[in-house]
Amino acid sequence: GQEPLQSPQHIQVHVVNTNFRLSWSHPGQEPPVTFWAEYKGPDSRGAEWEALPGCLNVSGTECDFSSAIREYYDTHYLRVRAQRAGQVSPWSSTLELVPEHEAQIGPPGIELQPTNGDIKIKISPPEENQANKMWLNDLSFKYNLVFWENSSDSQLTSKTVFPIDTIDGLAPDTTYCFKAQANLPAESKLGLFSPVRCVRTTHKVNELLCATNLRVLGLNMEFHLHWDHQYEQPVTYNVQYLIGYLKRLNEDYSKKWLGVPGCGNVTVTQCHVSPVITTTGFYYLRVLARGEGNKSCVSGEVKVDPLKTNEIGPPGVKLDISDTLLHIQISPPGGPEGQRMRDNYVLSYRILYWKNSSNDEEGTKVKETKQTVAMIPDLAPQTLYCVRVQAVSEVYNKSSAYSQEECAHTPAEKTFPLIILATFVVALAAVLLVALPLVFVLYQAYSKIKYVFFPSCQPPLNIEGFGAQLCTSPYLSAPEEPIENCSIIESMITQEGNQIDFKDYKHSKQSSRDSGNYSNDDNTSGSKGLSEVLGKDVI
Repeated sequence: GQEPLQSPQHIQVHVVNTNFRLSWSHPGQEPPVTFWAEYKGPDSRGAEWEALPGCLNVSGTECDFSSAIREYYDTHYLRVRAQRAGQVSPWSSTLELVPEHEAQIGPPGIELQPTNGDIKIKISPPEENQANKMWLNDLSFKYNLVFWENSSDSQLTSKTVFPIDTIDGLAPDTTYCFKAQANLPAESKLGLFSPVRCVRTTHKVNELLCATNLRVLGLNMEFHLHWDHQYEQPVTYNVQYLIGYLKRLNEDYSKKWLGVPGCGNVTVTQCHVSPVITTTGFYYLRVLARGEGNKSCVSGEVKVDPLKTNEIGPPGVKLDISDTLLHIQISPPGGPEGQRMRDNYVLSYRILYWKNSSNDEEGTKVKETKQTVAMIPDLAPQTLYCVRVQAVSEVYNKSSAYSQEECAHTPAEKTFPLIILATFVVALAAVLLVALPLVFVLYQAYSKIKYVFFPSCQPPLNIEGFGAQLCTSPYLSAPEEPIENCSIIESMITQEGNQIDFKDYKHSKQSSRDSGNYSNDDNTSGSKGLSEVLGKDVI
């Protein structure tokens, strides 16, 4: 009988874009053996295997099953078996496939066109004009171009280019060969190279008229374009710019160059280009030169990535010294007009400070800070200290030049006893200023209360107190004094018969405030005479 068929071995899948090829190995004994493949995909019902289109009754050891795969991010399972004259082998081991993981990027398309000594290239995405795509976003590709002079001793040059780009700096009347590769850096995928294409360069027209050596100088977000010229006749220049993202598109951007305001028809070899450059994205600049006879030449391009092209200027520094402490006030680069610097760079500062003396052995010291205010303590008295500051951007690996040297002199040392005495005098004065008004107010309040409620003497209660010390209080009203009714009898004594006549006078109201003095109409001695007469009469 026939020996049993062996299972296919070394099952492999090769995927380029959306093209799928299954391969395997088998001893291939006589009579001829054919192969049959099955698969299970995301649309398979349950655990059922299905025949793999393009891989049924295959006589070779590979087959194309591109038409069977439509889901590129899901898991598929493949297996193969051999068959011969009614015999079948056991199934091979099952191969697991996720198409997007296994896929390679196919070669891009490439077109070449020689123009005025340069070569314009146009690169097409690997799956251009295909209905089904493995790579959904054509703009995510980065293109690597490799070119070389078509000679025996030429060296390869590799350059990252845009879908539409220009290769300049080539020798005239020379054949160059090119091949391109599409890559996806985010997925660490390198594509296959395109077929090699070659083209011959031409002579550059009006080469002497062209602006050369274009360079952009940026300081504190102010940008100037400079260029060289070698044409001896009068030339006018027009500076043009292109927004960088337009080059990422698979479109012709040749009509989208715009003039820079203030840089049209200039005769000098520099121009201020800040008005068209913001901090978002990147830009390309070029110079169109025009001479007599309507001759013209377009220069090469220079790229401007603002935050990378820009250089950081030195910061401003202001010093202030109090006793043994040095205060350093730092102004960010650009001064009051440097708001764009502050908006786009996170800066730290490196401070150099030293004693400006010939016998200083300590040398320069360094202090790092992320603030615009710094303090240096423990300074020596009567010493000149000098400071320079540098601005640093760690993110962009940039640093400014150091600021101009600023110096300040510390005051003389104050003796300790004098400091104590001054402190004591100031404290004592403060206490006195606070305490004296308070003591005066309390004393006045105490005096008033005591005088009102506890007087040192009492007013007389009756006539018996006549002649005693009088007390008056401005705070208490005087009590109403009792009023006595008095009758004064005037007597007339005559020698005849010793007859006594009494005359009744009107009584008068006198207050005890009159000290009990009563008088008749003649004089104040009447009372005494009356008393003597009455006394004699009684006897």
